[in-house]
Amino acid sequence: MQTNLAPAYQSTPEGIKAQEVLRQCVHCGFCNATCPTYKLTGNELDGPRGRIYLMKQVFEGQVPTRTTQTHLDHCIGCNHCESTCPSGVQYHELLAVGQPVVDALVQRPWRERLLRWGLRTLMPSPWFTPALKLGQTVRPILPAALQARIPARPPLAAPAWPDPRKSLHTRRVLLLKGCVQPGLRPHIDAATARVLDAVGIRVVVASNSTCCGAVQGHMGDVDGAKVRARRNIDAWWPYIDSQTPVEAIVINASGCGAWVKDYDKLLADEPAYAAKAKRVAALARDPGELLASWMPVLQRKLAKRAKTGLGSLTFHPPCSLSHAQKLSSAAKAGPIETGLRELGFEVKLAAQDSHQCCGAGGAYSVLQPELSMQLRDLKVKALDATAPHVIASANIGCIVHIQSGTNTPVKHWLEVLADALNR
Repeated sequence: MQTNLAPAYQSTPEGIKAQEVLRQCVHCGFCNATCPTYKLTGNELDGPRGRIYLMKQVFEGQVPTRTTQTHLDHCIGCNHCESTCPSGVQYHELLAVGQPVVDALVQRPWRERLLRWGLRTLMPSPWFTPALKLGQTVRPILPAALQARIPARPPLAAPAWPDPRKSLHTRRVLLLKGCVQPGLRPHIDAATARVLDAVGIRVVVASNSTCCGAVQGHMGDVDGAKVRARRNIDAWWPYIDSQTPVEAIVINASGCGAWVKDYDKLLADEPAYAAKAKRVAALARDPGELLASWMPVLQRKLAKRAKTGLGSLTFHPPCSLSHAQKLSSAAKAGPIETGLRELGFEVKLAAQDSHQCCGAGGAYSVLQPELSMQLRDLKVKALDATAPHVIASANIGCIVHIQSGTNTPVKHWLEVLADALNR
């Protein structure tokens, strides 16, 4: 696509990146066929091709409007368009520079500004869990509209970590501390630690680490996201640059994993952090990437139970796993589905559009509830059609969002695996 950047953007990092991405696009429209919001609304401007044109116009000097901003806001950031683009357009990189430029030129209504500020401030903060617990306590007496925005407490037993007196393995991995997951579903980190303990690896959580920064980054606060990234790198570095370095940084929320794997791009222009960020990004691993290496031990531990079957589950691959990290696809089963089947689980996928977005999208379900709920209901219908005993996924946002629309238990696949090991 031919571009003619306005003078204001010709030498800026945002303009340079926008031009690089825009020139890859041939405007074919294959992306629209898999875009969840375009499939819902049928509006060209609610698809990647239309949004690309909107951002192109802005970088070429056209003043954006509230309509421009609204159509960019409708994007979930699922990256499904990138999986189907024959030209390899990195749409998410264009959105990452285009959305903040538009936001700087178009003032949002005050209620919207307040909501976005609250999400950027509360979700990554230590106050999230106390606020969540308070909300869950008063949830039964709230109006239905407010109840829908507060996740119910899952009917699960207290999370159990491995006994630290017994988990003294020499092999170690770092675990992302996270922000919302410890409050919403602490069972996921505990299950991750138990599975790793079973295969002879000790989990370490750096006490001064923090949220990965994706919440701020996806809402245009790039500076805030960089602060989070630098803080995590500083917290992790003593474990990485040591005589006995950790093997990996395990990130069991695929949305966070996709973001940390881009730390090298986020901090590429910072001399003090660029090299460290590159090393951190290289060490970041989704547990699914490591599952194959754990298989010999897991198969031995589960051998007797596998003979009679370990049960069935329906797996929902999050967009951040499928389209951002490229660890699952509609054409080929990913390492999680493959590994669980080899262990003895019966693994199904949704009856229709198994790799289509569920509508969670980080804070998207709060910012765009109408579109988000429509996508959730379509996803739940396709999952429920498989008559699942349990629905498994790999991202906290998807787990909580899908659970709000079904009575079937929704868990992280590591929770399912940890339960099998403990039977």
